Amino acid sequence: MPGIAIVIGLVVLLLLSAIKVLNEYERAVIFRLGRLIGAKGPGIIFLIPIVDRMRRISLRTVVTDIPPQDVITKDNVSIKVNAVLNFRVIDPNRAVVEVENFLYATGQLAQTTLRSVLGQFELDDLLAEREKINHKLQEIVDAHADPWGVKVSLVEVKHVDLPVEMQRAMAKQAEAERERRAKIIAAEGEYQASTKLAAAAAIIAEHPIALQLRYLQTLAEIASENNSTTIFPVPIDLIKMFMDKKG
Repeated sequence: MPGIAIVIGLVVLLLLSAIKVLNEYERAVIFRLGRLIGAKGPGIIFLIPIVDRMRRISLRTVVTDIPPQDVITKDNVSIKVNAVLNFRVIDPNRAVVEVENFLYATGQLAQTTLRSVLGQFELDDLLAEREKINHKLQEIVDAHADPWGVKVSLVEVKHVDLPVEMQRAMAKQAEAERERRAKIIAAEGEYQASTKLAAAAAIIAEHPIALQLRYLQTLAEIASENNSTTIFPVPIDLIKMFMDKKG
């Protein structure tokens, strides 16, 4: 009787080991006597004890940081760049059979691609064309990871660490650019003002009485202020105009 109980216990254990439950985001890649059978799941699956071997693969998106990489740009500037990588398994069979560790392999591929691609750009382009560079990185990494059954959805440069001396140079450049724009704006204002003054001078030259009217308007503006005493010169031409009319 004890022997029968032991046998029954072993059978129960084997049956329990043959039953596996997979979550919705998991797939089981099954090998039978070393040969790939295929991926099964989700839900309950049954394995043949001793004969079948299973490896769980998650189909969820993996988000991982690419550690800072030393990069020399096309214009010979040494920088440190880190990025973020998003990918997921779309073919569990290939993710197990074609590569030993698809997580490690994809991360290493992203690091080498980041260094090689950023080295093709100058520093100004790297800072200004971030979206273009991200798209190029994603295409290259995705093309190389596709044989592994991995889909790379995003490779995005997260931070560019510039040397201190380069930060100072860029700050001076930005300050000089702002000063240049300020001078251009001031020059444009002077040009527009001089154009209007020239037009006004032409009108006054044709109609001298306009100068007298402008003078009287200026006096009215001064008188509207709270001044106790107002001293202003009276042009001879103005007095002469009234004297001529009187005569």
